[in-house]
This record gives sequence, structure tokens and C-alpha cells, in this order.
Amino acid sequence: MTGTRQQKLFRILSLVAAVHAGAALEASAATERSITLMHDQRQRSALVRVPSTYNASNPAPMLLVFHGGGGNAEGAERMAQLTPLADKHNLIVVYPNGTGVLRDRLLTWNTWNCCGYALTHEVDDVGFVRNLIAMLKREFAIDSNRIFATGISNGGMMAHRLGCELSDQIAAIAPIAGALNTDSCAPREPVSVLIFHGTDDQHVMFKGGQNLKRFPGADPRIDNSVADAFSTWSRLDKCSPSNPSQQQSVQRTLCSDGARGSEVVLYAIQGQGHSWPGGRAGLRYGNVDPPSQEISASEVMIEFFMRHPKR
Repeated sequence: MTGTRQQKLFRILSLVAAVHAGAALEASAATERSITLMHDQRQRSALVRVPSTYNASNPAPMLLVFHGGGGNAEGAERMAQLTPLADKHNLIVVYPNGTGVLRDRLLTWNTWNCCGYALTHEVDDVGFVRNLIAMLKREFAIDSNRIFATGISNGGMMAHRLGCELSDQIAAIAPIAGALNTDSCAPREPVSVLIFHGTDDQHVMFKGGQNLKRFPGADPRIDNSVADAFSTWSRLDKCSPSNPSQQQSVQRTLCSDGARGSEVVLYAIQGQGHSWPGGRAGLRYGNVDPPSQEISASEVMIEFFMRHPKR
């Protein structure tokens, strides 16, 4: 083989190796990526799951999932089981971490009157999420009209707060077992809202008031009722409520035809405690009580989100 032919063959093999290396890198990025950023003099982090269907030429919707108080991103992912649904909808799923004394566990969000470290240290979690969204938009092709938020307990309260204070970014929210603990929610744009709450929840009471159960060391807290959250969002979205419908132990109340096509929906799960409906059971994942399996909050919320982009 001549020197020239050897050089050509070497260039071809090098090109093939580079292509395979790039493909391997892209495949890796399509499964999991941990990211960090500095905000308010704190290093913050999130776990990002990019679907295998992701294509930079086709902007993807994005869902932010907030763990409960005392949890973390990994536990939220295992509990909610949202990641396996992401490919079907070409959905980027992001699991941010709250803050705490420890970097990777026992983390909380600052949500008006809850909870823990984030509340007592007045952590700017809304600002963190705004910067996180901006960072992710630089990293990925994200559909700005289809950015959504959900979470459980303290994370559900965080979803409510983002709906109130980050409506220019967030199209719809799905709080689970989390109260809207403010009387000054004032979104600049309509936000569609999907609420899940168990009627026997004693950590965030369905009818509001002081929580009967709390984690060791946590202070008692007065929460607004689920009815208050539903009526507040219904008023803000200017929608029309209808009579509740019942299927087995799940009662659904709809407020439709709101501003810019917004809706407010409440799923009240009779007999359920503090948990993610249809989620993975176990306190280590974030479900304090056994979750109902009559409804999958993850499946219902994705379908709801896909119908409610910004308009």
C-alpha cells in the first residue's frame, strides 16, 4: 500500500471513529445529564432526562418536576415514573434539587410558609428556576410555549408559586398534595392548573388548617384548603366551573373555557393520603402514604400539558 493510500485510509478510519464517538456522546446525552449553576451565591443542581426522540431541529416541550420537602431529584424521578413516558411525547423532564444543610438530600423549597432550610434562609427558588430555564434553553431546543411544572407536597407548593410568579415562562402546572398558601397570587398570563389531592392527606390537609402530621423537627403549619386553590385559579383564569363527576374513588371537577383556552381541573382522590397517585410506593421515593392506583397522575398530567401550551 502506498503512502498516499495509507494516509487516505487513515483519514477515513479517523472520520468513522469520530462519527461513532459523536453518536456515543449523543446517545449518552439522550439518557441523563446532571447540571449545576450558580444562583444567589449558591451552587444549584438538577437532573435532566432527554428523550431518545429528541432532535435539535424540533423544539421539545419541557417538564420541571419538584421533589417533596426532605427529598431530592433522584427520589422524585423514581416516585413519579415520568421519565418512561417522555419518549412518547418527546418530552424533556427536569428534576431540580432544592437546598439544605446537605447538598444531595433532605432538601426543601421556599414556598411562602414552607419549608425548612429554604424557608428559613429565604432562598430565591423562583429566581433559580428562571435561570435554570434560561440555561436549559441554551443547551437544548425547547419549545418556549410548552414549559410545565409539577411537584408533590413542598414541591407541589413550588409548582403553585411558579404559576403565580413565573407565568411568563410556565404554561401549565400540576401541583400534587401541595397548598396554594398565598392570598396575593397575581400571574401576568393565564396558567392552566391541574390539581391532585387526597381527601385523607394529614400532612397537607384537604380542607386546610394545621397539618396533623409532619416530619420530625418540622414546625406546625397552617395551609389553605384545596377548594381555596381551585377557586383562586378559577378566578384568575376566568373560567366556567361545572359540576363534579365521580368515577370510583376519584372525583373530578372542571373549570373550562378560561382566558386563552386555560382550564383548572381538580382530582380529589377519596381516602388517599399524602402521595403521588399512581406513583411508586415508599417513603424513600417521596410517597409518605400508599398511593392510589386508580389513576396515574403522571399520565393524566402529560395529556393535560400537551393540550395547554401558551397561546
